[in-house]
Amino acid sequence: MPHQPVTRAKRSFARSLRREMTEAENKLWQELRDRRLDRIKFRRQVPIGKYIADFVCLEARLIVEIDGNQHADSDSDRIRSAELKGNGFRVLRFWNDDVLKDLDGVCGTIIAYVRDTSLQPWR
Repeated sequence: MPHQPVTRAKRSFARSLRREMTEAENKLWQELRDRRLDRIKFRRQVPIGKYIADFVCLEARLIVEIDGNQHADSDSDRIRSAELKGNGFRVLRFWNDDVLKDLDGVCGTIIAYVRDTSLQPWR
């Protein structure tokens, strides 16, 4: 994947997203930060191409997105996922409710996808 420079505006927007995370994003970040989840390195609100990914494990080329119900059957999410996949990433999506009600299940799924790069996301 050719490196695409990140504009100052995009970097600033990513920074603001880090300050204003949703409840579900914040809850998951508490598990992912500082290699707390199975010693896996994650970054949050990372500019990738023309998008900003919620969480990224660069080593596994895995993006984790946390979606509210406004994302249900979203064409723009499908396009976004396809473009990120075209850049060599797998995009794993969870609903806010998944994170808030079954954090252990979400974390277990993330670990499985990081450890087995042949797994492909279901949505």
